[in-house]
Amino acid sequence: MRKRTDRPFGVNVMLMNPNAQQVAQVVIEEGVPAVTTGAGNPAKFIPMWKQAGIRVIPVVASAAMAKMMERAGADAVVAEGMEAGGHIGELTTMALVPQVADAVDIPVIAAGGIADARGFAAAFMLGAQAVQMGTRFVTAAESIAHANYKERIVKAKDIDSEVTGRSTGHPIRVLRNQMSRDYLKMERAGASFEELEMLTLGSLRKAVMDGDVKGGSLMAGQIAGLVRQENTCQEIIDEIIGQAEKLLKIE
Repeated sequence: MRKRTDRPFGVNVMLMNPNAQQVAQVVIEEGVPAVTTGAGNPAKFIPMWKQAGIRVIPVVASAAMAKMMERAGADAVVAEGMEAGGHIGELTTMALVPQVADAVDIPVIAAGGIADARGFAAAFMLGAQAVQMGTRFVTAAESIAHANYKERIVKAKDIDSEVTGRSTGHPIRVLRNQMSRDYLKMERAGASFEELEMLTLGSLRKAVMDGDVKGGSLMAGQIAGLVRQENTCQEIIDEIIGQAEKLLKIE
């Protein structure tokens, strides 16, 4: 077991994971102070997490889901637009964030299509109180993502992502590669959910850990075209905050 002094700051629980129940319990046992959730409804886990003193921040793709999460006891919500990498909804960040901000009284964190100070400032103007950035930080020096994965993001253009899985009801945005082309071809041919699942089994790990940029799932947002180099986390944060303060005219 991890010592309390060495506990993680927070974890993300993907609710489609067949082991989600066990993961939810481990979160409590490990004394994780904050948890975010994605790809599903975490309502059944929120009471046990809250009882353990854990802050819960679900990712939502609609105002209705945001209100549901607020009623369930969430401390904040991540309003993630379809520009994001990975599992996505149907609304864009610009349309989603202000509607969620109007719908709930808990803090709203904007996500999807944000990679620089302009997106950061825009999110605050839309009513968010914080932002979440994934694609930009995948390329950070501290990121464990394989160098091949980082290189694909750095070299990506604005049109280099596409969405797979719409036919299954679980759309995922990735950078175009052989795997995504094969997946979309199988979708168009009417492949079953099980056949599509077999194609993508372990594909994210292939990309992140093994650097397989042909057969791996290269999850990345549409904003990848703005990510032009690898920086440290500190450099990314300093750059964004410094420029955003000027844009927002914060003294």
